[in-house]
Amino acid sequence: MRASDDDRHRVVAALQRHTAAGRLTLEEFTERVGAVYAARTLNDLAHVVRDLPAEPAEPPPSTADSGGRQLLVAFAVAIVFLVLVGLIMALR
Repeated sequence: MRASDDDRHRVVAALQRHTAAGRLTLEEFTERVGAVYAARTLNDLAHVVRDLPAEPAEPPPSTADSGGRQLLVAFAVAIVFLVLVGLIMALR
């Protein structure tokens, strides 16, 4: 089955949580995010997170860590942007 943009966003969010928990290095995170955005099927997405523990369906809400979470999201967006710029430059 083909993967949607929402499916890709969910996997990237999971990768962010695994990186924050120390399961992935920033280099691994960057590589996997690139694989997520290149994925065409749900099976391709599952392959990216196959070696990581399963997560609860919804992470519990935390108001105490919202500033840290926002910083992590901003950092992840910056990493994704750098990966995409790198890919574009490599293709030229």
